[in-house]
Parts: sequence; C-alpha cells; structure tokens
Amino acid sequence: MTDKVSNGTGNGAGQTGQSGITPFLGGLIGTGALIGGGGNPPVIGKPFAREIFLIETHIAGTMYVDDLEQALESVEVGTRLYFFREPENRNDPLAIVIRNKDGQKLGYVPKKNNEIISRLMDAGKLIYGVLEETEQVDHWTRLTIQIMMND
Repeated sequence: MTDKVSNGTGNGAGQTGQSGITPFLGGLIGTGALIGGGGNPPVIGKPFAREIFLIETHIAGTMYVDDLEQALESVEVGTRLYFFREPENRNDPLAIVIRNKDGQKLGYVPKKNNEIISRLMDAGKLIYGVLEETEQVDHWTRLTIQIMMND
C-alpha cells in the first residue's frame, strides 16, 4: 500500500511512499518542524525545553569543605548550582559534586538521593541545583536545594 505525502512545498505535488514514519517525516519537511541540512539526516526539533523539579534536599558534606564561607560569597537564594559526576570517588561511585559558578566545591548530593540523579546525568540529562535556603545550625551550614532537570 502506498500513501501520497506532501513534500512540504505547498504546491500540491506529492511523493509516493510507504505507510508509516517515513511519510510522516516527509510531510514535516519544509514546515520548520525538522532540523537538519548540510547532508545531516533531519531530526525532530523540540518546540521548547522544560525545567522539571525532581527533589528537594540539602547539600551533604558542607562541614568538610575547605573555605566554604568563601565559596558561599557568590551564592544566594535562587542561585543555580552546577553538578558534576565523580565516578572515581572511592566512597561512592555514584557521587555528584556540587559547585558554584566559580567552580568552588560546596559539597555533594546526599548518597540517599544520588542513584537516580547520577544515572540521569550519565544518560546525558542536564541536572542542576537551585539554592532554596541557607541556615546555620550550630557548626553546620545547611544548604537546602531543589534539584532540577532540563528536558
């Protein structure tokens, strides 16, 4: 069985092709829904990216960070924090270190929360944190964050 598929030129001329995904993609050519060219195969473009809230947690290990006070000088509520996988970490191969915009270490995603987050990062997902609250508890600085994903 064959279907008539528009070539996207708007002139009514069609192409004959097999039923299925190929006619669908062929119908999108020229509509702006496909991104490609220069010999690259077309891909379906994302109409928009979304920020997805994953979990709220605290930054672990802040007591063990040298110069935490200095690292916190460039951080305030609402600041974006950057996550980096640390698979060579001898205590936790799923470790995710959290840094400020200057690359200074703030601590880690807590081990109890890092398994799924680290696997998402390993799969190429953009994961980051947003500082929600800073609280001094005795000799400990509690940094509450929201973990977010761009998709």
